[in-house]
Amino acid sequence: MPYIPNTDDDRRQMFEKIGVKNFDELIENIPRKLRLQRELHISALSEMELLDEIQNLAGKNRNNQVCFAGGGVYDHFIPAAVNAVVNRPEFVTAYTPYQAEVAQGTLQVIYEYQTHICRLTGMEAANASMYDGATAAAEAVVLALGVTKKNKVILSETVNPLFREVIKTYLSGRKVDLVTIPLKNGLTDMSRLEEAIDENTAGVLVSQPNFFGLLEELDTVAEKVHATGALFIMAIDPIAQAVLKTPADYGADIVVGEGQPLGMPLSFGGPLLGFFAARKKFIRNMPGRISARTTDADGRPGFVLTLQTREQHIRRDKATSNICTNQALCAATAAVYMSLLGKTGLKKVALLSMEKAQMAAEKIKALEGFELYFKAPFVREFAVRTPGPAKDVIEILLKKNILAGINAGRWFTGLDDCLIMALTEKRTGSEIDLLVKGLKGLAASNVVSRM
Repeated sequence: MPYIPNTDDDRRQMFEKIGVKNFDELIENIPRKLRLQRELHISALSEMELLDEIQNLAGKNRNNQVCFAGGGVYDHFIPAAVNAVVNRPEFVTAYTPYQAEVAQGTLQVIYEYQTHICRLTGMEAANASMYDGATAAAEAVVLALGVTKKNKVILSETVNPLFREVIKTYLSGRKVDLVTIPLKNGLTDMSRLEEAIDENTAGVLVSQPNFFGLLEELDTVAEKVHATGALFIMAIDPIAQAVLKTPADYGADIVVGEGQPLGMPLSFGGPLLGFFAARKKFIRNMPGRISARTTDADGRPGFVLTLQTREQHIRRDKATSNICTNQALCAATAAVYMSLLGKTGLKKVALLSMEKAQMAAEKIKALEGFELYFKAPFVREFAVRTPGPAKDVIEILLKKNILAGINAGRWFTGLDDCLIMALTEKRTGSEIDLLVKGLKGLAASNVVSRM
């Protein structure tokens, strides 16, 4: 954005245009107790001075950390071609494309994004994206409630806790029986899940892999869920999905997840991208937008937004969802990333991440005081038992510019010594050795255990 300061004359003209005398009159509807009661002492800077100040502040960011954290957001390599394409003005400046006649490029790339998501999940329809994985999961639950007309939802405790928090918020104003199935040895307690499913169940949500990176045994879940007329919802990792059975093979009805690993940077946690796919029979109940291919009056192919009757700006109280927009630029980014890598490239990213996760796990469990928390197979994320609180391990290694993982104790009672680590194709052997050396130093000095 250009540096364009406002002069006193500029402000005077704007006030005249708006119809107010001064700034105080402009904000008179804001209660005085909510206004700042003192002056801000801000030095006026030229454009050059301001840029220098901002660059100095940005230089304080820790941009040289080695990241082993995951939990839905991962540090993957992003090919330069991704940003070269999505930073074109026609993509960057386009908001939600209401008008097909002026947004053909955006609509087409969204259509390609939907196609990629369908191929990745095995589903028959996908929408044009959602705010993030958590809201996608919540909307999937709402869809299940609306379609089945039942009032019970079952969640596995191994689903991302942020997803579960958003779902709880979404359902807070509804009369819904929300049941959480506790974990057992890092996995969903399947016996308790089966007991919980009954004729009142609208939907069941599980993750593959789960929040701890472990692979769930889901081969028979769909049959038990469908036997009562409920919907089977799966939350997936799009990178791990490249080497796993598709949700369609598991019998899923709806598939959701966080799309950040598909070409988006960490960016301190956002913006994110929620993907949402389902069987074709639920397409009219899906939230958000759908881009479709059609032909014009002359028979030429074109792209439009379709099936919009669900949306708030058209039907309001009759809408099946209040989601009226989408992460168009993030969806475009994911489309470009998946197109560049293709089926083979995406699989290679997943395999490299798996190999490096296995390498790191083997070295860590050989350290005195450390061991793998669970025995089940994992993909590219795993849990480690630490000799002291995991949050202390994280804080100490941060001083060495190593983000060792995430603290499971933040969300799970009794797992304060559980550190969840994630590996991507970016992590090198020397970086893994640096992590192991840091953990070994903690164990040898008993620093963590004394805290």
